Amino acid sequence: MQAPETHAVLDALGGEARFVGGAVRNALIGEPVADVDIATPLVPEEVMRRLTAAGLRAVPTGIEHGTITAVANGTPYEVTTLRRDVETDGRRAVIAFTADWREDALRRDFTMNALYADREGVVYDYFGGIADLQARRVRFVGDARARIREDYLRILRLFRFHAWYGRGELDSEALDASVAEKTGLKKLSGERVQKELLRLLEAKDPLPSLEAMLRTQILAEILPGEIDLPRLRRLLSIEEANALVPDAVLRFSALLPDSKPALRSVAGQLRLSNAIRDRLIAAADADSRIGAALSHAEARQLIYRLGGACFRDQVLRQWAGSGAPADDASWRALLTLSQTWKPPIFPLDGNDVMAIGIEEGRQIGIALRDAESWWIDRDFQPDRAALLQHLKNIVTKPRV
Repeated sequence: MQAPETHAVLDALGGEARFVGGAVRNALIGEPVADVDIATPLVPEEVMRRLTAAGLRAVPTGIEHGTITAVANGTPYEVTTLRRDVETDGRRAVIAFTADWREDALRRDFTMNALYADREGVVYDYFGGIADLQARRVRFVGDARARIREDYLRILRLFRFHAWYGRGELDSEALDASVAEKTGLKKLSGERVQKELLRLLEAKDPLPSLEAMLRTQILAEILPGEIDLPRLRRLLSIEEANALVPDAVLRFSALLPDSKPALRSVAGQLRLSNAIRDRLIAAADADSRIGAALSHAEARQLIYRLGGACFRDQVLRQWAGSGAPADDASWRALLTLSQTWKPPIFPLDGNDVMAIGIEEGRQIGIALRDAESWWIDRDFQPDRAALLQHLKNIVTKPRV
């Protein structure tokens, strides 16, 4: 917030421009500030004019909603005109611009997000957000049910923000309102739901929020079917014991059932990307050989065939499902192997097969697969010369 690029944007806007939302919230509690958002009473056209006149790039990323992205020395800043809601339907809002800071704060979701600060560090708090932030209490601005009915995604945001910033029990008014309005979640697009759910799962400890969602049947509104919280709980313990970075997709995999049809249904409902869908299915497609008793030679074979990332997912998911301790030495060794062992490249190709007399066609592929399997079974030790000799032996081997 004190960077030269930030001040260049503020200088260009002139007059009354304030930091808003997450940057203010995180700065007040000593958390890293990732994105700096700026609010201003200037209308978007004037924002663009002033940025351009100052030699900064101005991108109309959401001009109909009052948002211009200012780019200073490669760093983006969202600059948004103060707004008020004219009409809402639970998914989106029709807005009008305003010059009233309190009116802008009134349309924000939580008091800790309705905080503004000027470049001198003076904080503007219209609804007790500082007190809530200090208490780590996620509380809606104004009437909780009214805020939710404006956008039902705020139910999921409540649990996500509680996972990231909350402490103790959820705010009772916020929770009661979310339960009362939970059927509104059906109105939301899969894309919006998945984004909030994955962000929740990125929190250091998402379990209290997820347990509350399960207990109140809010989770069932977005994830019908079996949910495996105990497996997720063990995965979180494994992550902590092994200093692993939180992985939202793997955590989601631990939470979901093993059934491929069920996973495909969830992927379709939440409009997950093909990459996430395929990773969930691959992680759940448990290879029965993976376990604490797996030898390192067998593990290397599986890493080669499955890929290191898939093998690691399966190891962690099955470890969490096995009930083994989070510091189990055998499972930890498999995890370490998946992170450190780089599969070698098979040193032969079709030209090598044809050079020893096998004609083009399906026989080339058969010979290569045979040689590759022979190489894998010997823990990748045979070199190129040994593999070529093996190929020659296949060609000269008498047929019975």
